[in-house]
Amino acid sequence: MAIQSVSPEFEEATFKKVAGRLIPFLFLCYIVAFLDRVNVGFAKLQMAPDLGFSDTVYGFGAGIFFIGYFIFEVPSNVILEKVGAKLWIARIMIFWGIISCGFMFVKTEFWFYTLRFILGVAEAGFFPGIILYMTYWFPSSRRARMTALFMTAIAIANVIGSPVSGAIMQYMDGFNGWRGWQWLFLLEGIPSVIIGVLVLVLLDNGPKNAKWLTQEERDLVALRIEEDNASKKDLGGSHNFLGAFKDLRVWALAVVYFCGVVGFYAVNFWMPTLIQELGVDKKDFLKVGLLSMIPWGVAAVAMVVVGSHSDRTGERRWHVAGSMLVAAVGMLMLALVGKDPILGMLGLTLITSGILSYVATFWSLPTAFLSGTAAAAGIAWINSVGNLGGHFGPDMIGRIRQATNSTEAAFYALAALAVLGALITIMMPKAEKR
Repeated sequence: MAIQSVSPEFEEATFKKVAGRLIPFLFLCYIVAFLDRVNVGFAKLQMAPDLGFSDTVYGFGAGIFFIGYFIFEVPSNVILEKVGAKLWIARIMIFWGIISCGFMFVKTEFWFYTLRFILGVAEAGFFPGIILYMTYWFPSSRRARMTALFMTAIAIANVIGSPVSGAIMQYMDGFNGWRGWQWLFLLEGIPSVIIGVLVLVLLDNGPKNAKWLTQEERDLVALRIEEDNASKKDLGGSHNFLGAFKDLRVWALAVVYFCGVVGFYAVNFWMPTLIQELGVDKKDFLKVGLLSMIPWGVAAVAMVVVGSHSDRTGERRWHVAGSMLVAAVGMLMLALVGKDPILGMLGLTLITSGILSYVATFWSLPTAFLSGTAAAAGIAWINSVGNLGGHFGPDMIGRIRQATNSTEAAFYALAALAVLGALITIMMPKAEKR
């Protein structure tokens, strides 16, 4: 079969086959990754009183994860491109699983801060590595939908993980002399180690290594990726390491990502506490978990719908900006409604839906003009700078709560940042292809 004359049916079937092989496994990897990153939000409900941690201590500790993440992310992604996804992603997952289990032995603020920082170092490179890995398999025209499907793992990790985390803390508490939060870290850290080992067996470094594709299918995927990379030159794209850092679009997108991530992790790490304060019994951790499923369940649907619509229309900027504005509305609601249960849950749902929808389409912007080593460096830099917001958001809420006994001022600031990110996105030059 000549690749130049391949039928649309064959091409569609080929990429469907690729998606069916890769996305479910990457989805599973990201579920366990995200659980290990954010389960501290549930652990806080019991861990903070046990160890005497204030809101400021918890907020700083939750966020310091992203300092280690920031420092090591760019080198990690460049190494992934050099040594291959299989080895490097397996290393990341096994290492972070072990560190996550280690949280069960935390006794002091110092060790809480230290392990959160090391966990960030361990996980650095995983998410941008997966985004880079997607560019090896899917051309730009298909990538937003695939990224959205992969990133629904964030929502599903919370939909599944919230009630599971609540149940572990409520029903395992006291077993073998350990508190529920200790069991939480142990039981949710072990799967990362197991799946990290499976990565070595199930993940291929790229299409040319995929024995589960026929030669014609491998050639087709390689051709479409080659065409996609060539088209980036027409958009003024960068292809080498230094080129990524000279491109102003990379810096602008890093700011946009920061604006969204600040709000996302502020809400994510504090959501169990915020829901508990809507009137839930302080000992009913399972109910907190079940209520947490609502915002994340709606967000899972929203991000797939928005990502698919973005692919069909070929439009990216307004999908990103519009989603950020939806999140801003949710933040304003939380600032205004106080402890109202219904409006508070609605505000949380708008935030999760808006931010996850923005993230699902956001990564189609840099990958539209970056390729090669520039893609590895640029994606990692955008993600690492943006994820510094994961430090400032939770830390800001903790400090404001302790100083004012309220989160109102924090959510006004988060809403303003979301609006700023939307405006920068709209003003950027177009980098999408129809």
